[in-house]
Amino acid sequence: MTDRAGTGQRGAGGAVALNDLLKAKTSEGAQEMLARNESTVRELRSEAGGVLRLPEGVDLDAEDLNYEAPDDETMILNLGPSHPSTHGVLRVMVEIRGEQVLRTKPVIGYLHTGMEKTGEELMYQQGSTNVTRMDYLSPFFNEVAYCLSVEKLTGTEVPERAVWIRMLMCELNRISSHLLWLATNGADLGALNMLVYGWRERELLLTFFEKVTGLRMNHNYIRPGGVAADLPDGWRDDVEAICETVSRRMDEYDNLLTGQPILQARMDGVGALDATTAVGLGLTGPLLRSTGVSYDVRRDFPYLAYDEVDFDVIVGTGGDCWDRFAIRMNEIRESVKIVRQVAQAMPRGDYRVQDKKLTPPPRNRIDESMEALIHHFKLYTEGFRVAPGDAYVPVESPRGELGCYIVSDGTSRPYRLHVRGPSFTNLQALAPMARGGFIPDVIACISSIDPVLGDVDR
Repeated sequence: MTDRAGTGQRGAGGAVALNDLLKAKTSEGAQEMLARNESTVRELRSEAGGVLRLPEGVDLDAEDLNYEAPDDETMILNLGPSHPSTHGVLRVMVEIRGEQVLRTKPVIGYLHTGMEKTGEELMYQQGSTNVTRMDYLSPFFNEVAYCLSVEKLTGTEVPERAVWIRMLMCELNRISSHLLWLATNGADLGALNMLVYGWRERELLLTFFEKVTGLRMNHNYIRPGGVAADLPDGWRDDVEAICETVSRRMDEYDNLLTGQPILQARMDGVGALDATTAVGLGLTGPLLRSTGVSYDVRRDFPYLAYDEVDFDVIVGTGGDCWDRFAIRMNEIRESVKIVRQVAQAMPRGDYRVQDKKLTPPPRNRIDESMEALIHHFKLYTEGFRVAPGDAYVPVESPRGELGCYIVSDGTSRPYRLHVRGPSFTNLQALAPMARGGFIPDVIACISSIDPVLGDVDR
C-alpha cells in the first residue's frame, strides 16, 4: 500500500518525506521564522530593533548578538491564525524557551485583497466604495482620507456643512472603534463581560450610521465633493442620546476595568516601548502617544475643522499595554466632547459642491432636465478627469496616521493609489514589545496594538 508521501512503503523514510511535503505546503517563504542557526544576522538584529539605528552600509557582526539559548533548548510555535486573539487572519510565530518569548514574527497575507491595485482600475467617484473596506472598523476615516486627496488634486473646496458632517461621522466612528477594542481586549485578557458591554454600546452608533448612510459598515458615504446625503431629521437628538449613554457607561467601565487588579496586572508593565524605538518604527496613534510623544494629526496638521474645536491629546508615560488602554478610554471621552461641539456648531447649507461635473444631480432632476440626465450619464460612464499631479493627505484614525497618496495622469482613474495604513506600520512593534515576556503577554501585546488586518493586507 502506498503511503501519502508516495514512497511506496511505510517507515522512517516515508515519514521524513511527508514532513518535508507538509513543511513546503505551509511555508511562508521570507516571512517564515527560522531557527537561529538558519537565520541571517540582519534578521536577528532587526527583530531586536538594532537595524533601525545602523547607518547605511554598516556590516553586522554575529558576535555582537546575544544568543540567549541554544537551538535545542528553544521551540518555534505558531500562534494563530486560528486563534481568538488573531481573529483568523494573523499568524504569529514565536520562539520560546519554556514560557519565555525570545523572538516574535508576525506573518501576514491571509486577508490580501489588492485594494490599492483595484483602486487604480476604478474611477475617482468609485474610490470610496473600495477604500471603505480597508480598515473596516473605521471606514469613515478611509473615505475621508481618500476624498481629501482627490479634492486636493482637483482644487475642490467642500461646503462648510459637508466638512462638519464629515468630522461628526469620523468622531462617532472613533468612539465605535475604541468601544469594539475595549470589548475584544477584555475578551483577550479574560474580562468576558466587557465583550458584551462593548458590543452593546457600539450598536447605538451603528444604528445611527445606518440611519444616516443606509449601512452599518462600509458606507461609501463620504465622497469627493462632500457627502452622499444630508443628515436626517432628528439627528441632533440621536447624537445627544449617544453622547449621554457613552459618557455614563464610560464611568461604569472605569469602575469595572480600570480598578480591576487582575486586568491591571495583565497590562501594567507589559509590552513596554520607549519613545526612540516607537519613532524609529514609524508608530503612530495610541502606540506612539503611550511612549510620551504627543503627536496627533488632528492638532499638528489640522484638516476638516479640527482647529475650530477644543480637545486634548491624551499622552502616556510608560509605553506599556496599560498606557494604551488608558489612552483609548480617555480618547472616547475626548471624542464625545468633539461630537457635542460639532452638533452645536453645525452650519447650514449644501452637503456637497454644486458642480455638475463632479457630483451627480439630484435624482428628481433626472426626470425633469435633459441636461441633468446628460451630466448623470457622463459622470457614471466616464467619470471626471483630474489634472496630472500627486497628493497625500493624512488623517488621524483610531489606530494612528492614515494617509492616502494618489498620482494622477490626467485621466478619470488614479495612475497610482497607495494607502499609508497605521495597522501595517504598528504591527511591526510586536517583536520588541513581546521580547522577554511570556506567552500570555503576547496576547496582551497583540490586543494593545489594535491591528485591523484589512488595513494591513489591503
